[in-house]
Amino acid sequence: MSELPRLPDLWPNLGLLIMVTFAASLARGFSGFGAALIFVPLGSAILGPKLAVPLLLVTDGLMTAGMIPAAVKRAERRTVLTMAAGALAGVPAGTWVLRSLDPLTLRWSIVALAGIMLVLLISGWRYQGRPKAPLTVLVGLVSGVFSGAAQIGGPPVIAYWLGGTLPMPVVRANVIMFFAISTVIAAVGYLFNGLITAQIIVLAAVIAPVYGLGAWLGSRMFGLASERTFRRICLTMIAAAAVISMPILDTWLRGG
Repeated sequence: MSELPRLPDLWPNLGLLIMVTFAASLARGFSGFGAALIFVPLGSAILGPKLAVPLLLVTDGLMTAGMIPAAVKRAERRTVLTMAAGALAGVPAGTWVLRSLDPLTLRWSIVALAGIMLVLLISGWRYQGRPKAPLTVLVGLVSGVFSGAAQIGGPPVIAYWLGGTLPMPVVRANVIMFFAISTVIAAVGYLFNGLITAQIIVLAAVIAPVYGLGAWLGSRMFGLASERTFRRICLTMIAAAAVISMPILDTWLRGG
């Protein structure tokens, strides 16, 4: 699909898109990441990756902006900025991939990437060494590539920061601040490459209230719900999204 469908033509799948949006935003609000691993595979099956990825960037960027000030106060800003230096190079490379790859190849790549990131999250592997600036920059670079291509840059960052001695609220703040910076970098690249259009803005306005509600509810759940239970729910949703969004299931997902 090279163009966003007119809204009347989108109605048969708009309800599904809204449900996907709500589920993704709940995960985002609770953990600070995870929305892309749910939204991008399924959104790509509905709209195509070159529309779903920038749509998530615009919607997430607008509706989670309120989380940033508190995160900046709590985050380890020097560490976050060091990682952002890597993203400054990685995000443009990922944006080139998003713009250049064939949509079907890109969709399969997104499914594969989501699967790999899911395995990383399930494995519980964490970097146990002492954080060092060169490695921090490298993690930012890798995350930036994944973010630019599919907005799926959270797991490498989480695996790196959760292995240390930082308390979870600080890790969450670091993640939110880092992705606020990488979102700005990606937005500039997407605009320059024509990936953010007026049609994307219109559809973002349609789903933004749902995304904002889910992110708010998710943030309210932080500290109230069991982290272990919610993590299992998020991982299950990510796995389901990766499987359901495989191109071979398009007939079922898109209704023919």
